[in-house]
Amino acid sequence: MSLTDLVVVTGMSGSGKGTVLRAFEDLGFFCIDNLPVSLIRKFIEGINTSGSEVERAALGIDIRAGEGLREIAKITSDLRQLQFRVTLLYLEARDDVLVRRFSETRRPHPLAGDRPLPDAIRLERRRLRQIREFADESVDTSAYSVHEVKSLIMDRFRSRPRSSGLQLHLLSFGYKLGIPLEADLLFDARFLPNPYFVPGLRSLSGKNRRISKYLLSFPETRQFVQRLADFVGYLIPFYIREGKSYLTVAVGCTGGRHRSVFVVEELARRLKTRRLSLGVRHRDADR
Repeated sequence: MSLTDLVVVTGMSGSGKGTVLRAFEDLGFFCIDNLPVSLIRKFIEGINTSGSEVERAALGIDIRAGEGLREIAKITSDLRQLQFRVTLLYLEARDDVLVRRFSETRRPHPLAGDRPLPDAIRLERRRLRQIREFADESVDTSAYSVHEVKSLIMDRFRSRPRSSGLQLHLLSFGYKLGIPLEADLLFDARFLPNPYFVPGLRSLSGKNRRISKYLLSFPETRQFVQRLADFVGYLIPFYIREGKSYLTVAVGCTGGRHRSVFVVEELARRLKTRRLSLGVRHRDADR
C-alpha cells in the first residue's frame, strides 16, 4: 500500500493550522506538524518503501520552517510528478483577527521577538506571499469559529474522490460580513431584487421555494443565473487543463441569506450534470 493523497497545510500563524490538522486526523489522515521542509521527500519515501498502511497524510508547515519555506513551491511541484495527489492548502485571516487571537491565547508570535505583534503579522504575511500565490487552495478563517473551521475542512475533504480531478466549490456569502479570500471567482448578486424587503420573505432562506419563485419572476434573475452557469461551465475545462485541483466560485449579496444562497443553489443544480466533484456551502445563511 502506498501514499495516494498528501495535503501540505501552511499559512499565517494563528489562522487555525492546528485545528485543521485535527480535522484531517479525524478524517483518517496521518498528520505531522512542523515537519522540516527538507524531510518531506524522505517522509514520503519512507511510507512508500516500508509497506506502511498510510494512504493519506497531512503535513503542517509554517513560518517556523525558516529558510526552508522557500523550497515548498518546488518540492510540491516535483511531488506532483509522482503517482499521488498533492494539495497545498493555505490558511489565512485578517490582521485584526490574528491580533485578537494571539491576545486571547497569550501565545507569542513566532516572529515577534522585540517587534510589536502587528508588525510581526505584517512581516509574516510578506514572507508567505509567494506561497499563498502558489497554493492550490486558500481558506480565510476570519469569520469562522474553531468548530466551523473543522467542519469546513471535513466537509471539503471527506468525500473528495481518490482520483485526481477538479473539485468545484460553490460558496454564498454576505458582503457585510466580509469577502471570502478563498474565492477564485467572485460574483455580486446585490443588483437582484431583494426578498429581505418583501413582507413574509425576510425570515426565509434562499433555499425556500417562495424565495426561488419570487426571484425567478424577474427576467434579470433568470438571465443572470443562466449566463453565470454558462460562464463557469465554459471556464472549467481550462482550469482542468492547467491542472487546478480546486475551483471556488463565490456569490455574494448583502447579508448572505437570500439572493446569494438562491444563486448558488441554482448554479449547483445546473452544473451537477458535469463530471466533477461539486460542493456547496452557505457561509452566512444562518448568521
